[in-house]
Order: sequence, then structure tokens, then C-alpha cells
Amino acid sequence: MAGAGAGSAWISDPASIFYLTGFLANPHERLMALVVRGEGEAVLVVPDLERENAQARAHQVRVVSWRDGADPYRALLDALGDTDVLAVEKEHLTLSRLEGIEAGRVVDASPALRSFRAVKEPPELESLAEAARLTDRVTEAILAELGAGVSEREVATRLAALIHQTGASLAFPPLAQSGPNSALPHLGPSERRLAAGDLLLLDFGARHQGYNADTTRMAVVGRPDGEQRKVHQAVLDAHDRAIEAIRAGVIAGDVDAAARQSLERAGYGERFIHRTGHGLGLDSHELPNLDPGSTVRLEAGNVVTVEPGVYIPGWGGVRIEDDVVVEAGGARTLTAADRGLMVIAAG
Repeated sequence: MAGAGAGSAWISDPASIFYLTGFLANPHERLMALVVRGEGEAVLVVPDLERENAQARAHQVRVVSWRDGADPYRALLDALGDTDVLAVEKEHLTLSRLEGIEAGRVVDASPALRSFRAVKEPPELESLAEAARLTDRVTEAILAELGAGVSEREVATRLAALIHQTGASLAFPPLAQSGPNSALPHLGPSERRLAAGDLLLLDFGARHQGYNADTTRMAVVGRPDGEQRKVHQAVLDAHDRAIEAIRAGVIAGDVDAAARQSLERAGYGERFIHRTGHGLGLDSHELPNLDPGSTVRLEAGNVVTVEPGVYIPGWGGVRIEDDVVVEAGGARTLTAADRGLMVIAAG
């Protein structure tokens, strides 16, 4: 704010509000905002139905509320005060909301917030570790249940139920992709039913106290054939090379290169069609990213996914994903479920 000459900031993303105040609210259509003023005052503006919740959970802020039927922008304008330059989260704040206060010049607060959130404090790491432990528990449970004949949609629904049974919520809608569908990295679950010889890709995660886990594990219906074993081993080797490359001070693009070069040596370089990983925290995708060619240096406290994959149209795909904490001397892996090619009963 000081560098941009902004007199006030309007923070609108619920994840950012939680990060800065400790108040986590379910997103809804009513106006909610954290106002930070240049003199250091912070005001949390919430609908009246959230007032008691905010007062109980928000730290070091003054809470003001507005009632349904009233003009919510009046409360926001009072909190913002007079300012010629307003800092906002351009990636989140809608144009219609911004027009509600007829703001003058705006600057972007998102880069600073993304930078803060990229380095996790010990309590955040504890929440991420617990989300990973709950996710591992679900991994073991779902693989023990599956068999031929069940549909992808049924598998995804069961994954969601198992996550909820742990007391966690969903980090994102689970993916269950079988046979040739597993060659499409983000294809949603379909009515296709598992059959003997199918690869099965499971991508899911639990959310604990606002923090997300994200894992991918592989299985095959019945006995895996030679090609399935070969591709799985190539992806696992690339996964391991990437984790070995991670430590504070390493360039993110070099981590991606470690995975990519491993798959190139195995003959699958052209089948690796996405980045090696992404940041993880209050959002299931945040900074830093393990992009090809990235010049960003990893810092201790960053948390990233490592998820190389090989995708062969008409045949299927293999991806293995773990959540990793960047530390001074290397990487600490949070997810620990079996990374092998698991076998599901064919009949």
C-alpha cells in the first residue's frame, strides 16, 4: 500500500480474509470485505448474519455489519474512508462490486498477498499435514473397496463420502478416470464402468481448517501388463527425481526440468503435457508453481505438489502426486500413501 500510494485496501477473497484475520466464512452472494487503512486500522465488514461468527474468530480487527435491506456499500465506504488510490485484489474483485463504490484509481494488492501466503507458518504447515494424513486415510480406504463394474462417477462420489467421514471437507471435486479417459488430465467422472485391464487414476484431497491436500494415485483392474508397469515406473522415477531436486534456494524451473528430463530419458517426454506442480495452501492452486523455465527461487516454507504424468491417447494416463514442504536441506513429503500401481479385483 505504501509503495503504491494507496490510502486503503479492500480485501475481498475469503481465503485472503481468513489468512489475515483467522475468520473463515462460507462464500455467498452478500458483500464481505476486509478493509486495511494506511494508519494500520483493519475493519471487517460482514453481513449481520456473520457478525457473531466474525467477532468470535477474527483477530486484531474491528467488526462492523450491515443488515439485509440496507446498502452494504455504505458500511464499506465508511470503513474505507477518503482515499484517492485504493488497493484491491484484481484477480478476485468483480467489476460490478468495484462499481458499487465508484472508486477512483485502483492498484493491485494480489501480488503482495500471494507472496505472503506462499511461505507457510508452522500452524499452517500443521493444518496441511493433517489434511494430507486424512487424504492418505481415504486413499487406503477407497482402494480396498473398488472392483470391476463400478462407474467413475460412483468412485468419485464414494471418495467424497470418505473424505467427509474423516471430518474434513473437499479440497476440490474428486477425479476418477479409467481406461482411455485417464489420458485426459482434468476430465470429470463419467458413467464409464471399470473393466479388466483398465488403468484407474484417482485425484482428490481433503481440506482441514481451510488448508488443502492434493494427491493422485494409480491402480489397475486385474493384473497390470508390461506397458502399464513400464509407464508407471517411468512416472514414479520422474516424481522421485523432482522431489530430490527440491530445497530452499533451488529454481522452480530446475525442479520441473528434473522430472521432465527423467521422462525424456524413458522415452515419454512428449507425453508429459503439463507443469510438474503447483503451490498448495488455502487454495488448491497457489504460488509457487513448478513451471517449465520458471526463474522463481523456492523458499523454506513453500508447499508444492509434485505430479509428473504420462498421457497416451486411446491407451490411458499415469500421474503420481504428492504434497511437499520446501525446507533448507531438502523436501519433506506430507502425503505418504503407497505410490505403487495398486491392483483392483477384476471380478
